[in-house]
Amino acid sequence: MNRVGKKDETLIEMGLANDGEESNGPLFENLSNTDSELPCNSESLSTTETTLLISDLQGIDKRHQSKDSVFFRDGVRRIDFVLAYVDDPKIEGEKKVERRREFENNLEKAGLELETEDKKESDNGKTYFVKIHAPWEVLITYAEVLSIKMPIKENDIPCTTENPFDWISWPFRLPEIVMHPEPDYFTAPFSKERQELYLIEDENTFFSPSVRNRIVFYILTRCPYGTEEGKKKFGIKRLLNNGTYTAAYPLHDCQYWKRANDPKCENERYTLYREWARFPRFFKEQPLDLIRKYYGERIGIYFAWLGFYTEMLFFAAIVGLICFLYGAFTMNENMSSQEICDSEIGGKIIMCPLCDQKCDYWRLNSTCESSEYSHLFDNVATLFFAIFMGIWVTLFLEFWKRRQARLEYEWDLVDFEEEQQQLQLRPEYEAKCTQKRKNPVTQELEPYLPLTSQAIRFCISGTTVLFWIFLIIASMIAVIVYRLAVYAAFASIMENAQTLQPIQGILTPQLATSVTASCLNFVIIMILNFLYERIAIWITDMEIPRTHLEYENRLTMKMFLFQFVNYYSSCFYVAFFKGKFVGYPGHYTYMFDRWRNEECDPAGCLIELTTQLTIIMAGKQIWGNIQEAIVPWIRNWWGRRKASSSPENLYSRWEQDHDLQNFGALGLFYEYLEMVIQFGFITLFVASFPLAPLLALMNNILEIRVDSWKLTTQFRRPVAAKAHSIGVWQEILNGMAILSVVTNAFIVAFTSDMIPRLVYYYAYSMDPSSPMSGYINDSLSIFQTSDFPDKNRPDINPENFSTCRYRDYRYPPDHERKYAHTMQFWHILAAKMAFIIIMEHVVFIVKFFVAWMIPDVPAEVKAKIKREKYLTQKILHEYELNKLKQKLCENRTTASMEKEVIATEGRVELSEVM
Repeated sequence: MNRVGKKDETLIEMGLANDGEESNGPLFENLSNTDSELPCNSESLSTTETTLLISDLQGIDKRHQSKDSVFFRDGVRRIDFVLAYVDDPKIEGEKKVERRREFENNLEKAGLELETEDKKESDNGKTYFVKIHAPWEVLITYAEVLSIKMPIKENDIPCTTENPFDWISWPFRLPEIVMHPEPDYFTAPFSKERQELYLIEDENTFFSPSVRNRIVFYILTRCPYGTEEGKKKFGIKRLLNNGTYTAAYPLHDCQYWKRANDPKCENERYTLYREWARFPRFFKEQPLDLIRKYYGERIGIYFAWLGFYTEMLFFAAIVGLICFLYGAFTMNENMSSQEICDSEIGGKIIMCPLCDQKCDYWRLNSTCESSEYSHLFDNVATLFFAIFMGIWVTLFLEFWKRRQARLEYEWDLVDFEEEQQQLQLRPEYEAKCTQKRKNPVTQELEPYLPLTSQAIRFCISGTTVLFWIFLIIASMIAVIVYRLAVYAAFASIMENAQTLQPIQGILTPQLATSVTASCLNFVIIMILNFLYERIAIWITDMEIPRTHLEYENRLTMKMFLFQFVNYYSSCFYVAFFKGKFVGYPGHYTYMFDRWRNEECDPAGCLIELTTQLTIIMAGKQIWGNIQEAIVPWIRNWWGRRKASSSPENLYSRWEQDHDLQNFGALGLFYEYLEMVIQFGFITLFVASFPLAPLLALMNNILEIRVDSWKLTTQFRRPVAAKAHSIGVWQEILNGMAILSVVTNAFIVAFTSDMIPRLVYYYAYSMDPSSPMSGYINDSLSIFQTSDFPDKNRPDINPENFSTCRYRDYRYPPDHERKYAHTMQFWHILAAKMAFIIIMEHVVFIVKFFVAWMIPDVPAEVKAKIKREKYLTQKILHEYELNKLKQKLCENRTTASMEKEVIATEGRVELSEVM
């Protein structure tokens, strides 16, 4: 990094915040050293020059400036950022006034220009607005500090040969000017010393508004505002937290529903709303380049990932729908449900009571409808779909890597490791870590957190996370207890209630218990989520992560771990525990020696897992859309009630944006978290619900438009930030993809009835003409009612049944090994374990083979990257060569200069050879 002359010393020192020479970085060191020389009078021009101008202009009609204006009063200097505060001495006292004065003083010394709108000019008569403009010198200085790539030449690499089938996708395409709002350029990190190398046609438009607000925000986060309690305080985040300022945000360029009156406004927000953020455009592609230009790469990469995920869901949804239709069309061919519904077979099979004392004996054909519907999800297609989804998830992740590589090339992120701002020390870390040590790489002093302090903080954090996870498990156990406690009540009510006779076949006690328990579980999940979000942020702040990237990664892992347990624990219970540890009549298993464990329906537990999954997944998506769309709209409507009475030309652009909701630093985090949790539902338990990808597809089509609508219309413009990938979420998705193979193998083996049916078909069937006939009778064991102990025996037995049937493979009461497991039980168990091993190995082998076959970076992208690097180096070398030749012409007698020219020419030749 090159330093410039004395006039830019302040700006460069601000950019070197990561040198770590002071507790708050040296970026504003020179400002703090000259504080004593600064005038402190609030009347001084150094801080309130524009305020005095306002006092002189209070009589001027504000209508001279359009309400859509994003410029200072002179109509030339662009507003790059806005700070808002309420001046109320009764509440804030003098401390906040002094902080603001000091902060704005230092911003002006850093080269920023300020213009203040008096509260008398605001709509509510209380709010001051400080408008910030970054002049050219500030922009080029920080463009160099942040290594921002800027265009040096228009890209002349020919485009890839057009696909002859592109006409098929024509209805889904957007206009070219929307998809590619600016030409493609060769770029290079900006350098002040090489300004003539860059395509600078107009200094006012060379840096886009998103780049400008990113630079200003970088300065705002490191600007000091004084010393309190012996520590230097700095950063706009602290001033927002302590109420010194009420808001800090960049401006939207216009209203979203119409173009701006000012011809100098880009109207990109209006274009995004018209072409992207409206639901009638749901079938159109997303203008990713325009999204990236307006909001920055970080938000652009999220919508690129969400769009690609939705496209891939289309194929999974089609296959899932076909599997579901196969189950629907073969319902009448299902021998198991036919036998259950047959009055001569299922009608004569007397089943043991489902609860102690209160429940009566019941006939198997009473579950006729539920057994028929269970075939929709528990059939041969279930196995195929489970294997298909194991391969689909690999294809999704591998093809996303390729799509991501293309975006990295197109968005100039190839050489981008991480946002420099992300890897620099967090201001909070610098402020709280008073101890310093020498960096072994830079040999400079930097703040650090002692190991003992780190250990204590991690212990507290880990203990808190474990406490909340145990709280989730406790709540799940409470729901299980609820299921066990109310099951007997549902059973007795449904058996005796005449009004339920028409739906008694469908609404079984098992289903009624499962539905109500799922709804209760969903409510508990939402409550725990609401509480834990605040706890997770608090404990992550307490850990004092070193960098922004480290902060986000820690918070991500905490939130995901919690939500994983919170959302999936009940599904894991139904899939892998319910009905597995029941015992048998006379020797039932009890929870806490009080509540008898649940049994699965004679048709299996898969239909209950489907019910659980549907309620939680659909409920979460509906609730999420309400939170994302309706709540911000209501808040904005409430905030705009008074503003709606103001004349249109008095409600300024900064006031309109001030009334919008704040997207926040974690806004994108919650969007990713919502989608990753959904990804878990459609991969971990998809064998039980083939329609899950279809539900997710419909939700995501809506989600893209809801997210774009709220971001464009309901939220302030977020600060632009760079990102070359989806970050730690990629590793989480990879982990869930591997786990999904295991969970689906276990669901097919232990939750569905597929393996027992196959074992019966090939080993125990007695009728070659109809191999599955007799399966139901074979899968039910016999119990002698006289063997019931008093606590299990029903209170009434009007028909004096001597035996009853139960779902298990045990010897009958007249066998010498009475009620012991039969050999068929062990055959089925061995088949289940063998199936799990075979399915996992087959899917994993295919997964790894597919991952190996598909390169992460497409070949044409690799070639373009090499070509662009070569051409960029050539341009830079030729520029250096021409510059040296000019110097040589000015001083032909300098031998060293001639040698430098020769060396530079050699570099150009070497670059061409390479």
